[in-house]
Amino acid sequence: MFELERERLVNNLIGEGYIKSDEVKKAFLRVPREAFVLDSLKMRAYIDTPLEIGKGQTISAPHMVAIMCEALDVKKGQKILEIGAGFGYHAAIVSHLAGEKGHVYTIERFEKLAKRAQENLRKTGVTNVTVEVGDGSEGFEKHKPYDRIYVTCAAPGVPQPLINQLKDSGKLLIPVGKMFCELKLIEKKGEDILSKDLGGCVFVPLVGKHGH
Repeated sequence: MFELERERLVNNLIGEGYIKSDEVKKAFLRVPREAFVLDSLKMRAYIDTPLEIGKGQTISAPHMVAIMCEALDVKKGQKILEIGAGFGYHAAIVSHLAGEKGHVYTIERFEKLAKRAQENLRKTGVTNVTVEVGDGSEGFEKHKPYDRIYVTCAAPGVPQPLINQLKDSGKLLIPVGKMFCELKLIEKKGEDILSKDLGGCVFVPLVGKHGH
């Protein structure tokens, strides 16, 4: 029912320059966004806009997911940490980029959302994502270090635990600010931490020990 709408959205994202790589294009085509939104909003699943998922949280607009996926440059077999699972859509996209030998760990502070994310991922056949409930601002020590870490909410700064849990040569993508924020790409090169601004964005705030 939604295949044509999904293809239309992907073609628009390519035309607007958000999707640049074949890998990200394939991931977007494989993941049914309608399975990761509230039932009442399924008919809006392929509009390029954030959608409410409850608890004051949103599923990001597809163009923002595309921007983040392209910036992260995920490779097959990598271990990835996501902060802010929501309903699981972003993790599902990244899981396809990481491939069968890769794994995504995603931390969600609201148990109700985490359970919904687990169910959505199960129903859509995603097997390489683990959903955990906890304070994402502290990262997830258990499976560190990570090749890639990305945050789907706005932080007041870059939490030190996330830098500590990043592999050498790893990449961290995080919105910094309060709702209106700057998307920052952090790269760890030995003792050096390199930061690059990728542009303005809008996200719900990160809450927790190292959040707002």
